[in-house]
Amino acid sequence: MLIEKTLFGIENKVETAIERLKYFEPPEGYYLAFSGGKDSITIKDLARRAGVGFETVHNLTTIDPPELIRYMRDHHLDVIIDRPAKPFLQRLPEIGFPQRHRRWCCGEYKERGGSGRYVVTGVRWAESVNRRNRKSFETCYKDRTKKYVNPIIDWTDDDVWQYIHENDLPYCELYDQGWKRIGCLFCPMAGKMRLVQAERYPKYVKAYLRAFEKLYATGRESMKRWKDHEEMFWWWLKDDRKRVEPDQLMIFE
Repeated sequence: MLIEKTLFGIENKVETAIERLKYFEPPEGYYLAFSGGKDSITIKDLARRAGVGFETVHNLTTIDPPELIRYMRDHHLDVIIDRPAKPFLQRLPEIGFPQRHRRWCCGEYKERGGSGRYVVTGVRWAESVNRRNRKSFETCYKDRTKKYVNPIIDWTDDDVWQYIHENDLPYCELYDQGWKRIGCLFCPMAGKMRLVQAERYPKYVKAYLRAFEKLYATGRESMKRWKDHEEMFWWWLKDDRKRVEPDQLMIFE
């Protein structure tokens, strides 16, 4: 619930989030990281209500669901689109396919930008075990000039949806079709959802297969375990949660 009774009285999470944004506001305004998902549309609206200065930036990954891109075009034309130097599927043959323990794509595509700025994110404790130690204000460990402000750090999923519905905020249609999180297609963190995506987006499967074909053609020793690029792709898509053997790490060398 957005309004809760605590030992210290009534807590209004919306007011707390707005106060956090006001308190840490830098003179030049915020860099608001916007993915188009439920958390980022919430922090964007909170920043508007707080009256703080900010620019909203979307890091284009080039492998987002088409429904998400369409939603952003329909409802968030003010968002600045930061395009990468190369599309993801051009980088994959050069670096190797990402895995749960080696997600090179996040740093290169999703987390770039914001150096020297105060970056507003929708990071929340409820999202994962790894995020339970995050704070409402923190310094990026990879770039010490980048500061993170996480105004909804203590919100639950229900809190986010309550805020969205109470304020009539439009959101991507994929949520109403059973998607819990929206991000890059075939992300290693998506689990079984990747197979659902493969069935829904056959054109993206073909595009990935072309990238895997180029990767396989490099002839790296670690890829000889698969008979061809198609077997390698479907192994990656279906079995990435299984134990990774040492020789598979050579793909990234």
